[in-house]
Amino acid sequence: MLRKHPGKENLHTRTMILFDVLGNYRWDVKMVLTLAAFAAAFGEFCIIMQQCPCNPLAVSVSMLKHLPRNLSTLKPQFRALSLLVRTAMDVTKCIIKLEGLPFRYARLDDETMVIAKSWIYVATYWVTRSMVACTSQIRDIKAKKPEQVRSDSTLIAAWELSSLAYKLSSICTHLRRQVDLCHQQMEEKMHQKLLKVFQEVHPDNQDVLGILLATKDELPIKNSSTQHKLGVSEVKDKVVLILVSKAELLPLEGLLLLLERTYDHHHHKKLEGSYEIVWISVSDTWTDSERDMFDFLSNSLPWYSVRRPWVLYSAVVNYIKQEWGYKNAPLIVVLDSQGMVTNSNAMDMVFIWGARAYPFSSSKEEQLWDEENWTLKLLLDEIDPLLTTWVEEGRNICIYGSDNLDWIREFNAKFKVIRNAGVQLEMVYAGCKDLSEQVRRMSAVIGEELHRNLFTFTKLHFFWLRLESIRRSKLKLGQTIHSDDHILKEVSALLDTANEGWVIIGRGNTADIVRLSASDAVKWLDRFPEWEANVTKLGFVSALRAAIDPSPPPPPPPGPCNHSKVVPYAEGLTEETVLCEKCMHPMKKYVVYE
Repeated sequence: MLRKHPGKENLHTRTMILFDVLGNYRWDVKMVLTLAAFAAAFGEFCIIMQQCPCNPLAVSVSMLKHLPRNLSTLKPQFRALSLLVRTAMDVTKCIIKLEGLPFRYARLDDETMVIAKSWIYVATYWVTRSMVACTSQIRDIKAKKPEQVRSDSTLIAAWELSSLAYKLSSICTHLRRQVDLCHQQMEEKMHQKLLKVFQEVHPDNQDVLGILLATKDELPIKNSSTQHKLGVSEVKDKVVLILVSKAELLPLEGLLLLLERTYDHHHHKKLEGSYEIVWISVSDTWTDSERDMFDFLSNSLPWYSVRRPWVLYSAVVNYIKQEWGYKNAPLIVVLDSQGMVTNSNAMDMVFIWGARAYPFSSSKEEQLWDEENWTLKLLLDEIDPLLTTWVEEGRNICIYGSDNLDWIREFNAKFKVIRNAGVQLEMVYAGCKDLSEQVRRMSAVIGEELHRNLFTFTKLHFFWLRLESIRRSKLKLGQTIHSDDHILKEVSALLDTANEGWVIIGRGNTADIVRLSASDAVKWLDRFPEWEANVTKLGFVSALRAAIDPSPPPPPPPGPCNHSKVVPYAEGLTEETVLCEKCMHPMKKYVVYE
């Protein structure tokens, strides 16, 4: 562009020579290279001339390069040049947008494509010709002596550039209209392609992931630990959990819980890489701060992520929003090893059971709920190792919450009397649903004055996130609060009254649980001497329930109840009476040795 070509100084000839040089590149790349070459030449000239009035070095450089000292005469020429460059940039953006459409996955109508390509050829020619003209004028300005810079020649040069700008502006209008038409048609075709690919049966997940993670890059994902660029073949034949969220992913506590329940979960090691998480970050704007946040998290977390989610095709993003129902709240869509969607959102399932929920399908979620009862294990599963041990040992555990320190002190005083009477009972403070700074301070006071506090402030978040997940999972399966689902009723009642003070007392991994309000808890603990005699016979929790509701249990169904339950051995357990969960009668004891 800067060289003189003897005998070939007209713009058309020089433009065609330039096309010969750029012949192996795509049309959008031709434009970018041409603009970059001009920017290098024009940028150096501008920097020197702008710094001349105040920078001695710039003055010296301009003298060495014989640049004009007075630019006032050249202002019309520079204004026309700036207008032409901006127009060329607009045209180039249109070409980039068109060339960036996912032609690998969907084809445009032949007529639409022919028209679009013809406009690309025309636009590319005139952008290249314009940049050659601009470069020639910059070269001529550098070659002129100060006395040769005249207003008439400047006006002629400005008129030439303005004519090119007008020509390009007209081309840009037509090209933009055609690009918008192509983009709209491609959106529709890609959407239909996505709908179709998720309905078809595939031998593996490669076709599905190929179009879902479609970018112009052949290596769309990355491994955060190695920073390697990877293709979708990296997760072939695996269950893939597509994690969709904003750039900041989750609040810190939710993020830590997700890590703990997936890659840090003890069951994860047994699966030997049978599943992987692939994070797709979605944003409507992609600001610099969002990109920085995504880069930080995607380089820190153990799962795969789309390397540059801002270049995902808009059809893919729209599909995720429309068909998967993504509305800024994080979700996990599960694809089996053949790429079929087996769960539209497994986030709550992961929070509740962790890696034990593999393969994270909706049918697995229903199966897990069929096996669950309203127990302390369901409430507290692996939030704290010591607490898990207490549950497995069959201990009596009291979980309570309130933001009223006076009530907490009174409540603990009542339980101290009961423990002094020989009842083994462990105390756990779980705060309130709204975990304010007041709860944090109260937790510290309880740890200093009353009993050992097992839950850190982060684990308090885990507890309440788990309860919310239990309720959402139940509701997703079609249960309602008015149904006869005992777990849903208990969790909903706890969540709805969590900020008013509450108590849950249970024994080990049994369904022997009592839930009380703050006032009822104090009331019945005050009356402990009245029902203390039943503790030895029934156990503490059953004795408390019998005191609250002394009515006899409903009559058993006709015929003997054959329900059985295996209870792991624990010290003192053989002396306790175990009630049948179905008929509520005492169960006969048998000892089984393994």
